[in-house]
Amino acid sequence: METVFLESLGCAKNLVDSENMLGLIREAGYELTDDPLHADIAVVNTCAFIRPAIEESIDAIFELVNIKRNGGLKYIFVAGCFVQRYGYKLLRQIPEVDCWIGTGQIFRIGEILRNYKKNGPCLLINRPHYLADHNTPRIQTTPFYSSYLKIAEGCSHHCSFCVIPSLRGPYRSRTLGSLYAEARKMVEEGVKEINLIAQDTTYYGHDLDPSCGLEDLLEKLLTLPALKWLRILYAYPYLLTDGVIELINSEKVICPYIDVPIQHIDPDILRAMGRPLGNESMPEFIDRIRGKSKDIALRTTIMVGFPGESKEKFQNLCNFIKDSEFDRLGVFTYYPEKGSGAYRLKDRVSHDISERRAKEIMGIQAEISRRHNEKLVGETLEVLIEGLHPETDLLLTGRTSTMAPEVDGEVIINEGHAHVGEIKPVKITEGHLYDLVGSIEYDDI
Repeated sequence: METVFLESLGCAKNLVDSENMLGLIREAGYELTDDPLHADIAVVNTCAFIRPAIEESIDAIFELVNIKRNGGLKYIFVAGCFVQRYGYKLLRQIPEVDCWIGTGQIFRIGEILRNYKKNGPCLLINRPHYLADHNTPRIQTTPFYSSYLKIAEGCSHHCSFCVIPSLRGPYRSRTLGSLYAEARKMVEEGVKEINLIAQDTTYYGHDLDPSCGLEDLLEKLLTLPALKWLRILYAYPYLLTDGVIELINSEKVICPYIDVPIQHIDPDILRAMGRPLGNESMPEFIDRIRGKSKDIALRTTIMVGFPGESKEKFQNLCNFIKDSEFDRLGVFTYYPEKGSGAYRLKDRVSHDISERRAKEIMGIQAEISRRHNEKLVGETLEVLIEGLHPETDLLLTGRTSTMAPEVDGEVIINEGHAHVGEIKPVKITEGHLYDLVGSIEYDDI
């Protein structure tokens, strides 16, 4: 039996694809390994969203190529967004790869491993149309207590800085029944936290017949009796309804957390980005959410250095971040990506200036985060225990319901005992830049 190593790069949406690929590979009769040095076949699922992701994909491919050159691997298969974007060039430039598989072909990974590895090199790219469902094999690679539920594939928005629609195809929602079936299986297997993901979770159901919405999906998933936490990621601001906000506010199972990538505050920049302004300004949008509940933690993503971002526009963005006091915030610097609508825009901002602006934004956010965390000292919060601290066995780590996996901070626990996957009450004793410190209280939740 041949062994297969799979490396997943990029976002959580890509990770779900990789988990499906692992399931399909095992179903095809292959043994899986987490060590490329002990594998016969290597598969890397790539990302190509921005330049750093492209560079990471290239580095990962050449690491595998070096193993193959030294006699370690028999075959290399490269899949995903990087292939969908550059496939025809890659076929000529990296002949050591046996097959290049676009995003529209990854569901055939089992068949491809069986039939193409001895014929290569080959290129398999078409227009993405596939949509995985609850029947698609999947091997969970996240901790047993937490998983992602991809509710849709592709994107039908037209953000000028983004090439995702060309790599992933148009937005395609899964049915309520399929999502409920997969979520129920997750919960039955011990998952306590389900994180809803898509390129835009708030667009969910608009393309179905009959149409439905994110609110309908949330209400359906709330009927799962053993589900503890349900989190919404990647919500576009202008489609976030009052009904969804009210559900978050009223239902304990739904984490009081919304991830809303606003990208910018300046109307001219937003228009150039192809981001609809909607009927309310960004300050009004923030006020609408906080007016319904001050307990909802807001996370956003900002892009700096977009063409036309003057010093004044950037300063207005800084002032908005200071006033809005987001609980979590991430920053991207703009990269002019070929194939995107913004690539030909003039009045570009230099990369050095963009990097300085990103650091300034994160400096502002660091102080906001510290203040927010210091205010939590003395409170008792529910914490999902994730295991021992990587630096010492004397500490535990975990997350509150307002901390998403991978992207937010953590709670460091210096007193008390708990099992991984348990949700425990933790009294916060210290608030730091991004992390909290606390001790477990012994009343079970």
